[in-house]
Amino acid sequence: MSRLAPQFGDYKDLYRNIALERDDQGVLLMRLHTRGGPFVWSEESHEELGYCFASIGADRGNRVVVMTGTGAVWCEEIDFASFKLNTPAEWDHTFYDGRKLLTNLLAIEVPVISAINGPARFHPEIPVLGDIVIASDTTLFQDAPHFIGGIVPGDGAHVVWTHLLGPNRGRYFLLMGQEIGAQQALDYGIVGEVLPQADVLGRAMDIATIFAGKTDLALRYSRVALTQRYKRLMDEGLALGLGLEALAAIDLLERLKG
Repeated sequence: MSRLAPQFGDYKDLYRNIALERDDQGVLLMRLHTRGGPFVWSEESHEELGYCFASIGADRGNRVVVMTGTGAVWCEEIDFASFKLNTPAEWDHTFYDGRKLLTNLLAIEVPVISAINGPARFHPEIPVLGDIVIASDTTLFQDAPHFIGGIVPGDGAHVVWTHLLGPNRGRYFLLMGQEIGAQQALDYGIVGEVLPQADVLGRAMDIATIFAGKTDLALRYSRVALTQRYKRLMDEGLALGLGLEALAAIDLLERLKG
């Protein structure tokens, strides 16, 4: 292992919205939370996720990643007031974090398993980018903060959902504020399994343990091969979408002020 690569102890307790645990097999459990309770989307959590994904991806001690939420929801609230988006400099911060969040997630070169523990209304594109997606029967997907709120669904949502659902169904989902429940998500191919909420994390950890029995190269190169297309799509569309979202949001703020 390179002496320059981050060690688990370097970042384990670094993030206020992400709890990290790793077992002897290299299975990393990543639990999103806000002050110990359900995860709230905020400027701080938006920033932390990108840096955390980068640390996880650079640490070769991580052999499988399991990502989950806290309590009965994945993410159903947003702290709008925490975002400062009035000037180009303020948007540059969000623009940078928004690009790094998804590109650093896709740059993790080991399997990522999402254990979705409940409704995901804010940035549900993150958990569905997992290689294995296990959902509770209480799960619900919606792109709540974007078009139905008056701004462009540009920070990766436009890439992920039109890829997963197909161009027409994906655009309908984003523009209509559609809610997709767990069974419908299974029928659409968004998730691989639907289980009772109490069983979701255990199932994800069981799969992670099976995966951890594979060789390092089988784990790493399978992830590289299976994320290549997503990386290309993000390269093509993520920066453009974020830029268009910023323009529409600034215009909306100016109209509200007037």
